[in-house]
Amino acid sequence: MLSYRHAFHAGNHADVLKHTIQLALLDYLKQKDKPFWIVDTHAGAGGYVLNSDFALKTAEWWDGIARLWSRDDLPPLLANYVDLVKNLHGDDELRYYPGSPWFSLQAARDSEHLRLFELHPTDFPLLAQNICDPRVRSEQKDGFAGLKAVLPPPPRRALVLIDPPYEDKKDYQRVVNSLQDALKRFANGVYAVWYPCLQRFDARDLPEQLKQLPVKSWLRAELHVQSPASDGFGMHGSGMFILNPPWTLAQQLADILPYLVQHLGQDSGARFVLEQQSA
Repeated sequence: MLSYRHAFHAGNHADVLKHTIQLALLDYLKQKDKPFWIVDTHAGAGGYVLNSDFALKTAEWWDGIARLWSRDDLPPLLANYVDLVKNLHGDDELRYYPGSPWFSLQAARDSEHLRLFELHPTDFPLLAQNICDPRVRSEQKDGFAGLKAVLPPPPRRALVLIDPPYEDKKDYQRVVNSLQDALKRFANGVYAVWYPCLQRFDARDLPEQLKQLPVKSWLRAELHVQSPASDGFGMHGSGMFILNPPWTLAQQLADILPYLVQHLGQDSGARFVLEQQSA
């Protein structure tokens, strides 16, 4: 199944959470002089035009990045994220939104290398066009298989981003299975998994399965922007589950999640979840 296109959802509340956490993880890894790899299993097109037919069909970015665009009271972590998006623009009009590979490339030092995987036959050529740099190697390949091929990375340090579309319900189990294998190959990597908050059992059970993986520390952060729909359909929020997270991340997220609930929340059901297990 390859019907999913992230252009429909670019810049929405889920992207705000995902990319803010991604940048925090990259900043932490850069505190050491040693280089690291950035592996992105579902890299998408690398960048999106918000006034395109795809983006305008749902216009989800209006309830995401657009709500933060002109604010002057952003906490530092969010301000850094919004400033990077503004770097794509020559004026104050929000027209473009970058994907996770672009954020990685902007944050990476010259010593870092990116390994990007994207299977979609339309998005992969766009990825190769949008993310062009000597530090980047992109492959049109299933991201779960690609991850298996690159671990352990030569520098023995890495941030692994796992962000499947979950349009196939098998993706939930594939995430768990891939991480089980990855931890055997590279136990000390930082793994960041994005997942949707849905009423379906597979989505609600995924964080519980991730908690059972053989790691000493993990962190779970969810942003719910509205109450679940009465008919059980639709995404009411999203989450990030990080294996081997920085010890500083929990406090950083405790500082911004209430702000995101306040400014991205759509009804009285808006809330956040933040829990962790420390080594």
